Amino acid sequence: MDKEEAEPVVEEEGQVEKEQEQPGGKVPREIAASTAMEVLDTLLKLMGVGGEVEVISGDLPLSLNIESEEVGLLIGHRGQTLSSLEYITKLVVAARLGEWVPLYVDVAGYKKRRQEALQRLALYLADQVVTRQREMSLEPMPANERRIIHITLSDHPEVETHSVGDGWERKVVISPR
Repeated sequence: MDKEEAEPVVEEEGQVEKEQEQPGGKVPREIAASTAMEVLDTLLKLMGVGGEVEVISGDLPLSLNIESEEVGLLIGHRGQTLSSLEYITKLVVAARLGEWVPLYVDVAGYKKRRQEALQRLALYLADQVVTRQREMSLEPMPANERRIIHITLSDHPEVETHSVGDGWERKVVISPR
């Protein structure tokens, strides 16, 4: 799809339909969603991976899911391949449409399951910190996963969290208040 094909749908009066217009942007949601699906399909083909891309939510941010038999390959170690796939998709979609479109890419619901697992882990470790009255640190993890831990425990009355380390070695520490 070239830039001319990505132009907004125009009414006879020359106005973009209000229900299709992106808040703060010019590209209709439907075009953004179809472009993102096309980009992901192309990336999967280039990777030699079979899979079906579907739009889970057409609202901002767009949410796309890939169903494939090669889930492990698409997710990668600690979700690194999935994060890279999402980032490349965002870059290519932005280049094609001429504006940044917020979107999330998931593979077989991995991100949702990972988020739930991290929340359970955070609450379990918070209980351990309270019981033992000493800090505990988690394994190094990406920023988005550290954020889940911090948010989960942000209102906990007996513990506090902070991150330590640099780069790939950055991890969350849970301490008693």
